[in-house]
Amino acid sequence: MEQATAPEQGERARATDNEKGGSQRNLHYPEAPEALPVPVVDNHTHLDFLDGTVKVTAADALEAAAAVGVKGLIQVGCDVESSEYAVQVANEYSNILAAVAIHPNDAARLAQRGELEGAIARIEELASDPRVRAIGETGLDYFRTGEEGRGAQEHSFREHLRIAVEKGKALQIHDRDAHEDVVRVLNDAQLPEKVVFHCFSGDAALARICNDNGWYMSFSGTVTFKNSHDLREALALADPELLLVETDAPFLTPHPFRGRPNASYMIPYTTRFMAENKGIDLAEFCTRIDANTREVYGEF
Repeated sequence: MEQATAPEQGERARATDNEKGGSQRNLHYPEAPEALPVPVVDNHTHLDFLDGTVKVTAADALEAAAAVGVKGLIQVGCDVESSEYAVQVANEYSNILAAVAIHPNDAARLAQRGELEGAIARIEELASDPRVRAIGETGLDYFRTGEEGRGAQEHSFREHLRIAVEKGKALQIHDRDAHEDVVRVLNDAQLPEKVVFHCFSGDAALARICNDNGWYMSFSGTVTFKNSHDLREALALADPELLLVETDAPFLTPHPFRGRPNASYMIPYTTRFMAENKGIDLAEFCTRIDANTREVYGEF
């Protein structure tokens, strides 16, 4: 099988009608990039999320990623079920580590049903596993949750912060349209040693705040999008010692494959873009990114 379609494991993805308007979306996995000169880690992915018609197993994803210089990944939970999966798969594969949490949008929904505290308690149990190296993704999301759910989101965020501190884990933050309040919570709470803004979505001002506080910024394929001017300015200002790279797969496939399925093997596209933006030699940049990853999550 050609390297370009390795994640599909013999299945041919088909273009299907988009439910909104009938336009065609290409569900074929993009071609594999040139391998990186120094291997790096995908700092945030969701192996359990199905994109289109193709089911990508952990073994498939790891094999395709290794072929292009992506040596491991952080599997991230968004609810109890996906967090349990993250712990399971991290214990099955030596090059997968886990992050566990209740996503802020799920926190609001669970609170309405009176189920949030039980879910947080289960996350706290899962966090004791040595293969869990981060609590996340947690934070605030004002894009999908209205004002009525913001109190529950903040309560959940603060509880996840407590768990991260007590368990000695890094924190992976989901921050969507909520920069000011995320920073406010971080500024008045006890923090774990390592704080990561997953899928960094801020501007130069937020990048400066992260630089000043030693908070890590993990960039995804969104930074390669043609209209991502604020993100590129933020990346240009970001301290290289605070940079990480991720896919957030199966979402946020980098340019020029935006809209197509994403997987950890696509990391080199974003990594190359970041190195060029920073004006850093690619091998040197990969070495820096790898060191940052080990600083945050430890050794695999």
